[in-house]
Amino acid sequence: MSLSIRQIHPVFVGEVSGVDIARPLTPDEVAAIEAGMDRYAVLVFRDQKITDEQQMAFSENFGPLEDARGGNITKPEDKRLQTGMNDVSNLGRDGQPLARDSRVRLFNLGNMLWHSDSSFRPIPAKYSLLSARVVNPTGGNTEFADMRAAYDTLDAGTKAQIEDLICEHSLMYSRGSLGLLDYSEEERTMFRPVRQRLVRTHPVTGRKSLYLSSHAGAILGMPMPEARILLKDLNEHATRPKFVYVHQWRVWDLVVWDNRQMMHRVRRYDESQPRDMRRTTVAGHAATTAQV
Repeated sequence: MSLSIRQIHPVFVGEVSGVDIARPLTPDEVAAIEAGMDRYAVLVFRDQKITDEQQMAFSENFGPLEDARGGNITKPEDKRLQTGMNDVSNLGRDGQPLARDSRVRLFNLGNMLWHSDSSFRPIPAKYSLLSARVVNPTGGNTEFADMRAAYDTLDAGTKAQIEDLICEHSLMYSRGSLGLLDYSEEERTMFRPVRQRLVRTHPVTGRKSLYLSSHAGAILGMPMPEARILLKDLNEHATRPKFVYVHQWRVWDLVVWDNRQMMHRVRRYDESQPRDMRRTTVAGHAATTAQV
């Protein structure tokens, strides 16, 4: 059976069949998946029983993996997964759910805000690939919002207003909105704001999209209250139900999304029960704007 992609949402998202990602892919399969990503921006692979090593190997078909350091507050000695894997679970190193007052847990609640992975880095991520190893019995869906369709439906005046705007992104902005305001000097240095364009152009398709995220907290040359109102309005527009796909996880699902074209968030779930989700991240190629 050859690889095929079936669209499962009116606007975007494809479900892939006819491929076993645990084995090495052919060049044609890699090309077909990348073409599918350009078109659908989110691809769902069902029943992919993979190891961490196989997930990393599959991810590397699409570019080098991003260094996971600098994206969280988990200390190296407390990490549960090997280098190259991003742990977006609710589990500690002992495999048990994190305590309710755990600083790591509270920081990770930011994943429930709309965001684009690694927009807080000078060179933001290309793809994210999330594998469901243990699915929580209650809640925990992941929602995806198509930033291309959101841009397309803006009025001409708004498009002209935002075309050349530059935002500042930082994990301290997203977590600050949750009341997490205390950081060490090392963390403040690690999370210092970076600049990103508010409107991105896809390098392959040439299609424009909004580049929004809860990490965005300021716009250059604009008073912060005014900037945040504009960002809030754009986020409300971009996450209207018609632009959103809700993924209900099954064990061994692998979902791949293009951070250059999507926002996403996880929904609340029963945190007394384990949720083991493992992400690899394909690094981006270039900054969206000059960094200072």
